[in-house]
Amino acid sequence: MASASDPSAPDAEFPADAVEVARVLEGWGIKGWLKVQPYARDPQALFSSRRWFLKPPEPQAGRPVVAGPELPALLRVIEAREHGDVVVASVRDVTDRTAADALRGARIFVSRDSFPTAGIGEFYWVDLIGLQVLNREGVLLGEVSGLIDNGAHSVLQVRGDTERLIPFVAAYIDEVDLKARQIRVDWGLDY
Repeated sequence: MASASDPSAPDAEFPADAVEVARVLEGWGIKGWLKVQPYARDPQALFSSRRWFLKPPEPQAGRPVVAGPELPALLRVIEAREHGDVVVASVRDVTDRTAADALRGARIFVSRDSFPTAGIGEFYWVDLIGLQVLNREGVLLGEVSGLIDNGAHSVLQVRGDTERLIPFVAAYIDEVDLKARQIRVDWGLDY
């Protein structure tokens, strides 16, 4: 008997902790492999899960939504590897280029529980979003609404009475406490 946590289950349930990690660009080769654009520079979240959940592409302003074939809810990954800036993957039940191209634009989600364990002092962005940000004086500056990668380092987008952009570097970040859902920073109200 297969269960929702079983990767061989035909109708595995979309996980409550699902995180969007990539999108399907197109088919790759003639045997049904997929070319996938990961959202992170290090696509380990894709490699750590053999179950990729799919949702259709987000509608975009100015582009009509074209109805295509119904997407499978789940892809069971046979093999995935880096190929330049993308990931190529072989999945069960997709056996030719036409079937792979039919998945173009699909958004790929994996369970947050399947992510590799972050190293000491390392954090997944998804874990930082929603945390309260307090300065050294204990003043609540707001909540992390997103992050920006500027190439050199990440920047916290903090929404409170105003939006603040705080570099996510040791010079400004005193402590990240995921259990307390707080980040302590060396950041003044007038910065």
